[in-house]
Amino acid sequence: MEGVTAVPSPRPEPAGPSRTGRTSLAAALLSGALGAAVALLATRQEWSEGTATVAGGAFPLTAKGSDVTGVPAALAVVGLAALVAVFAVRRAGRLAVAAVLALSGAGQVAAALLGASDSTALDEKAAQASGDASATVGALSHTAWPYVAAVGGLLLLVAGLLALRYGRLWPAMSGRYERSGAPRPRRAAAPADPDRPEELWKALDRGEDPTGA
Repeated sequence: MEGVTAVPSPRPEPAGPSRTGRTSLAAALLSGALGAAVALLATRQEWSEGTATVAGGAFPLTAKGSDVTGVPAALAVVGLAALVAVFAVRRAGRLAVAAVLALSGAGQVAAALLGASDSTALDEKAAQASGDASATVGALSHTAWPYVAAVGGLLLLVAGLLALRYGRLWPAMSGRYERSGAPRPRRAAAPADPDRPEELWKALDRGEDPTGA
């Protein structure tokens, strides 16, 4: 049929950079804060348990995550500080801080997984309890908390990767509080009062006539 033209349907507009920046920012903040909180909580829980032979009997022993290794908790604090510092820097500085955030998460995962099978802390407690430096713990078992700490590190790693990928779209702290390199204007000196005696003497020292018009 003549005179009939097809009208194309409007295409949906793609999401702009601002929407992507807001979404990635929210995801990074949630992931980073949750990861640090989970890691700090997990390191305060019981990671392993066993028994030590004392006076012919079995003495129960337990070790918390902080007894096994202090690395996950320390890296969780570093990662949380880096998550906050991301908004205080720009460009290359933001990339560097984001890399610190990602490395903190990766290191936390590695330390937690290594601590999941570590018995050093319990061996030391067994030696103290038995009075024998060569004593080791028996009936050793581990809980799931080291893996919970590893999950926290994984969340920090995700936050760091998001900052590396989308950090350039995120807002930064206002620059109005930053000190500029421009010299501050000097305040103008108040005009001299000719009626004051010290001003009269200063005028005489300069060779001026303070009584002249």
